[in-house]
Amino acid sequence: MFANLHNLSHHAAWRRQLELILESTGEGIYGIDLRGRCIFINEAGAAMLGYTPDEVLGRSMHYLIHHSHADETLMPVHECRIYKAFQEGRGIRVDDEVLWRREGRSFPAEYASYPIRDGNAVVGAVVTFNDITERKRTQRLLQEAHDQLERRVRERTAELTTAHDSLRQSHQSLRRLSAHLNTVREEERRHIARDIHDELGASLTALQLEMNWLRQRLGDDAMMRDKLDGMLEIGSHAMQAVRRILNDLRPGVLDHLGLWAALETLLLDFQKRSGLDCHYRCTPEIERCRLGRDAEIALYRIVQEVLTNVSRHARATQVRLEARADHRDLLLSIADDGLGMQVPLQPTSFGLLGMRERTLALGGTLDIDSHPGAGTRIVLRLPNAIA
Repeated sequence: MFANLHNLSHHAAWRRQLELILESTGEGIYGIDLRGRCIFINEAGAAMLGYTPDEVLGRSMHYLIHHSHADETLMPVHECRIYKAFQEGRGIRVDDEVLWRREGRSFPAEYASYPIRDGNAVVGAVVTFNDITERKRTQRLLQEAHDQLERRVRERTAELTTAHDSLRQSHQSLRRLSAHLNTVREEERRHIARDIHDELGASLTALQLEMNWLRQRLGDDAMMRDKLDGMLEIGSHAMQAVRRILNDLRPGVLDHLGLWAALETLLLDFQKRSGLDCHYRCTPEIERCRLGRDAEIALYRIVQEVLTNVSRHARATQVRLEARADHRDLLLSIADDGLGMQVPLQPTSFGLLGMRERTLALGGTLDIDSHPGAGTRIVLRLPNAIA
């Protein structure tokens, strides 16, 4: 008898702890049986919907809060993704639907529905949900800002096109303008990369540290641990995206180790992404050669543009990048075994024009040797670059 009383006391204590956990979270949480009737709901969830928990218990949650789409058209029960958790025995997460409050107004919601199992049998589902009105509003504002930025970019592009037409008669002025725009663009990339690193990178790092701190102090709450693990994974993906964006804006290896190490890194990354067989050769004489920051950035962007063209158009299986000296001239060649092309007398694509303008700004020459079916070899020569 005393053992039974002890078990009942232990069960009551465990149940009380579970109730405290449910009430301490800011998310709405409720459970439903196989008929869709509410078997429990926490205070936060009931308040979010405009009810008290007692008013919700025993009622069909679909017809109470999930009966219609955002445009007020009815949602049949068989289309309800919440029910799929126990109908199909698998969890689901949704952020493109609405839930309905007591007063008849809907709100954008994110919810997750997972089956409740008793042994191998599914006996219902547990649903967590949040009001994401502010998130949707932020997304809308971001989209509006993006559209405005795109409009400004189009307007600026139109202005530059007009300026280009007016300067067509003066090649030297156009080349000086092109060199200036490249310099401004690289400087702006450097500023943006620095701002992203200092602000966004630091904030994401701090956020991950805080979540890891919280993760270590959650105790045995599996649900909260899983939630935090998901948040940590999102943070990790965000950090990877920031690193990739920073590398595209301003490769750190270019500033720290110089052009030749940066080109080797660029080719290795290209090989990983494309699967092509890539080879890099740089003579010791060239490895000791320093060209200055602007010249090294220009050469890096030229090689970057060539590799982009190879990836998009060449259908090659291998790429060779070689840097060597010809007396005091620097020769940089990039060759592939792809489809090749008929080289125009005057380049018309923006990629080829950009590479040629960058080379001319450095006082060099850019030659393209290619024929259909015979691959492409681009040779850049910088006179008197080697001391």
